[in-house]
Amino acid sequence: MEKSTDEISYVSQQEAIEIDEMLMGPLGSSVDQLMELAGLSVASAIGEVYSSSDYTRVLVICGPGNNGGDGLVAARHLHHFGYKPSICYPKRNTKPLFAALVTQLESLSIPFLSEEQLSVQLSSDYDIIVDAIFGFSFHGTPRLPFDSLIRKLVSVRNQQCTHQKAAVIISVDVPSGWHVEDGDVFGDGIKPDMLVSLTAPKLCAKMFFGTHHFLGGRFVPQSIIDKFKLKLPPYPGTSMCVRIGNLPQTNLSAQKGIFASSESLEEVEEDPIYQFQKWLSDALAAGIKEPHYMVLSTADKDAKPSSRMMSLEGVNKDGFVWQTNYGSRKAREILENPQASLLFYWGPLKRQVRVEGFVEQVSEEESEQYFSSLSRDNQIRPIVSKQSRPIHEREVLRQQYRELEEKYHDRTSIPRPKHWGGYRLIPEFFEFWQGEESQVHLNVLLLTDCAILWRRLMEEEYGEFIDWYHN
Repeated sequence: MEKSTDEISYVSQQEAIEIDEMLMGPLGSSVDQLMELAGLSVASAIGEVYSSSDYTRVLVICGPGNNGGDGLVAARHLHHFGYKPSICYPKRNTKPLFAALVTQLESLSIPFLSEEQLSVQLSSDYDIIVDAIFGFSFHGTPRLPFDSLIRKLVSVRNQQCTHQKAAVIISVDVPSGWHVEDGDVFGDGIKPDMLVSLTAPKLCAKMFFGTHHFLGGRFVPQSIIDKFKLKLPPYPGTSMCVRIGNLPQTNLSAQKGIFASSESLEEVEEDPIYQFQKWLSDALAAGIKEPHYMVLSTADKDAKPSSRMMSLEGVNKDGFVWQTNYGSRKAREILENPQASLLFYWGPLKRQVRVEGFVEQVSEEESEQYFSSLSRDNQIRPIVSKQSRPIHEREVLRQQYRELEEKYHDRTSIPRPKHWGGYRLIPEFFEFWQGEESQVHLNVLLLTDCAILWRRLMEEEYGEFIDWYHN
């Protein structure tokens, strides 16, 4: 059972806190009940994707709060599912509930390890690492020993960039070190292969481009769904988890950190958007920094081109979306000439995607929705920013920023500036390029219109080309 991410609600940090308070207050749920269901959901999602025969050794890293408790419960279930879990729990919660979970795990002879006992190369000892360090209530900067543990998880993902075997990383509810709403703000955080959102996905999950996204916690009553206007997917059968989004076709060698030098004809998807999402997921799983950044090229009415780096904020069947200042050079050029191109390049994977098409401004409602999902800091920045205009002193921007912080310090929301919003490129042409070690390249060309007609051309000197023509 899958559910499109476009049809699912994402909740803010405050909404997640309020939902928790309602569940454990007037609705009568206890912490241990919710923790048991959450931990079972995490273990079930892992079992859906990573079999215990292929991924036997599991390290569960637990933080001091409820997210760490979810990890402890997940470890117990994983043991009963046939995995061999170990636990790193450096700051133990002394409350009776957590002490009882530790006792249960120790009675099953599940080893507890200190941070010092963990090897530098975690992938040499484990097939799966569960990140259950910080949940949605965490804020601020991680401190010792958790900042060190998060760096180790980042290094695990970086191994894939050098084609080394790497353990897969599963994050519980929120990847540790991410902002609950803005995600991996600095682009150097954990890049999990799987995210198991609990209750409802948090806003940061919109920035998750990993291979597998599940929702767990089959305990949300209708009263909460109605109050918060939640759209949640139905759970299949008696399952405790449900997949969000499409099932990627990433091969097993990629999950193990060994990327093939070329993609076989049988693996190429008919839908170019799905093919793009698949490659973007591979890039994120490989630990490539900021894989969603792209070169946006526009041209003015005289066909004089210009290019710049942009952040892709969303992609679906309707096209590719980014946000910018309506007074910027790119916006003026789009007004004069709405044809543009996007270029994505993921060097370690030897992959490149070119997309060409028509650009339109997204609706006011869509821009408002995106702006309202940003943190206060990221809402103030576009108000201060005057793109494509000279700035005489940096201090002028800093002073404007401080003034806006003071102006809106007691406001729950900041109005979106009228000069800032979204654009969407509606694709008319795709090119998927992949290099090979032999310097022979695979190019996948797609000209999109209506129906699909396949044509394959074999060329010895330049490699193999696959053209899709839609007539």
